Amino acid sequence: MKRIYIQEVVTRDGFQAESAFVPTEQKIALINRLSRAGYAKIEVTSFTSPKAIPMLADAEAVMQGIDRIPGVEYTVLIPNLKGAERALSVGVDEFNLVMSVSEAHNQANLKMSREDSFKGLSSVIDLAHANNTAVNISLSTSFGCPMSGIVSLAELMHWVDRFAARGVRGITVCDTTGMANPAQVHSICEAVQTKYPKLQWTLHFHNTRGMGLANALAAVNSGIVRFDSSLGGLGGCPYAPGATGNICTEELVHMFDLMGFNTNMQIDALLDCSKDLQSLIGRTLPSQLLMAGKVDQLHVAPCQP
Repeated sequence: MKRIYIQEVVTRDGFQAESAFVPTEQKIALINRLSRAGYAKIEVTSFTSPKAIPMLADAEAVMQGIDRIPGVEYTVLIPNLKGAERALSVGVDEFNLVMSVSEAHNQANLKMSREDSFKGLSSVIDLAHANNTAVNISLSTSFGCPMSGIVSLAELMHWVDRFAARGVRGITVCDTTGMANPAQVHSICEAVQTKYPKLQWTLHFHNTRGMGLANALAAVNSGIVRFDSSLGGLGGCPYAPGATGNICTEELVHMFDLMGFNTNMQIDALLDCSKDLQSLIGRTLPSQLLMAGKVDQLHVAPCQP
C-alpha cells in the first residue's frame, strides 16, 4: 500500500487572504486539532511583515503556543533574512521559501525580479544551513501564469537546477493559478524526479479550473507522494481571476483512501475541523465533501407512495 504524505497549508496559505483577523488562540486550537489528524507536515504561518499580512502578525505567538506532536513537521513561510531570524528564535522545523517561475507573477506578487528573489533566498538558505534547519523552495506558477501563459519545462528546470545546487532538501512544484492539466503534470513530475531523485518533491495544486484532484492523481501515478492541501479548499492566488482556492484536504484524502493508498489521515476529524472552520471564518467553504459527505454515508430511503 503506497504511503501518501499530506501537508496542510490552511493556517498560512488559507488564512492570509482573509480580511477578518482570526484570534491567535483559535489558530493555535485549530493547529493542535490538525496535528492529531495524521498530517506529515503543517505550514503554521508566515514570518512576513505584519504590515504586509496583518492576519499573520502573531507568527511567534502561534509557533510558541502550539503543541508539537512527534512525527509532524512544522514548517513556515520565510520571505527574507529578517523573517528567517524571527523563525529561528522559535525553533521551526523547516523554512519554506517562495518565488515564481514566471517573471510577471514574481513582479506582481513579490515586487522584485526573479534574480533578486534568488539572491535574497540564497542568503536565507545559507542561514538555514548554518543553523541545521531544513529548507524547501516552493516554485509558484510552475505550470502557467495568467499574465504570461503556460510555463515551459525548460524554464521550470532552470530554477529547479539553481535551487538544487544550493542544497535545498525539497522543492514544491506549485500550480498557483490552477492552469495545470494531468498530461502536463505527468510530464513535469517524471522530469524532475528523474533528474533529482533524492530531493523531497511536493505538488501544490489549486482547483481554479476544477482539475485539482485529476492533477493530484496524475502526480501520484508519476511517483509523487507528497501533497500540499488546504482544509475546506480555503485560499487562492489574488492574481488568478476567479480563483476558487487550494485543493481541498478532505477531498484529496477521501479520494486517496478510497483508492487504497495509505494517507495516515483521520478523515472524520478533518471533516469536523472543516465544519468548524466555516464558523470561524463566517462563510461556506468550497468543500464538496463537506456538503455531500463521504461515499459510505448512507441515507434512509424515501417513503414510496
